[in-house]
Amino acid sequence: MSGVGGRSARRDRDGRTWLRGGAPPPRWVRVLPAALLAGVCVSTLVSPDPLDIGFLLGAIPPLAVLSYGPAATAVLGVLVLAVLNIPAFRLNDPGAEDALTVGFVAALSVLVSYVRSRRDAQLVTERAVAEAAQRAVVPPLPERVGGVRCAGLYVAAQQGTLVGGDFFDVREGPCGVRAVMGDVQGHGLSAVATVASLLGAFREAVLDRPDPESVAARLDRRLMVDSAAVRHSELFATAVVLEFGGGARAVRIVACGQPGPVLLRDGRAVELDAPVGTPLGLGLSDGTPAGLTVPLRPGDRLFLASDGVWEARDSAGVFYPLLDRLVEFSADGPDGPVPLPVLAERVWTDLVRYAPELDDDVTMLVLAPGPVDPR
Repeated sequence: MSGVGGRSARRDRDGRTWLRGGAPPPRWVRVLPAALLAGVCVSTLVSPDPLDIGFLLGAIPPLAVLSYGPAATAVLGVLVLAVLNIPAFRLNDPGAEDALTVGFVAALSVLVSYVRSRRDAQLVTERAVAEAAQRAVVPPLPERVGGVRCAGLYVAAQQGTLVGGDFFDVREGPCGVRAVMGDVQGHGLSAVATVASLLGAFREAVLDRPDPESVAARLDRRLMVDSAAVRHSELFATAVVLEFGGGARAVRIVACGQPGPVLLRDGRAVELDAPVGTPLGLGLSDGTPAGLTVPLRPGDRLFLASDGVWEARDSAGVFYPLLDRLVEFSADGPDGPVPLPVLAERVWTDLVRYAPELDDDVTMLVLAPGPVDPR
């Protein structure tokens, strides 16, 4: 699952970019200092007249700081001083002041490169710790849970994070396989604590609650307890809880402030009309919504998506046509049915092309009944 403001369609799934996010610099940035040095040398050698371009060499050490460590930056600085003073290059015989200026810039660049390298190493460590903590909250889904195959895709709205206000999980318990997907009020890191609390309550409820309605009631109670400790809190979340019975021949759906899943069957995409009850955290335990049981056939797939998918719009304000796209992207190919992760990736790729500036978490969960693995 991935992970974070607006987003460009060209941005990586995990939000990392060169200027913001800690990604390595592009190749052209690394090549630029050496290319500039070689260009100056070649130009002075092939020109019949002396060229006054020695000032370009002074830019090489600062450029090296962008992508090289102190040792490589120092080597480039020495090469620049050598080129300035080699008579064959005829760089107007720089005086002592010019050479001292370039030498000072080179030495300062080495110092800056050292500081940058240390800070980059610290940022890498902090990012690794943050990713480990976030993945502990929302670990990647396995390919199969009991008799249900599953795939998830998650891109948080806040850049540089893996967890935001959306959540999902699939767990097996005594009563079968249960899944949840929801959206907490708010976005970004401020919602992570609520997501962690809800997922913890869900994982406990899977083990001892007799039906999905009581699982939803447990989540609602958890949110109400959490919000009671915060003054003037209006904490709530929307969610859908699913339960697959033995052999995954049917699914029971409980919707709390969020529409039910889309059923993909026989080349069609149908949004299941599950009764939508009160969002979690607003007293659901006093009036649990009625669930909907849907029989499943071999080859059926259930597609759940967050508001970030359903409410995405293009530049003209037209909503993303999810149902039409699902029919197109889920069509069987020459090699058979489309794998569940591929279906989610196709929707994501098309979504960022349709609505390049997304400002909400994007979450998808694809579930399909399958034969139970032998044990």
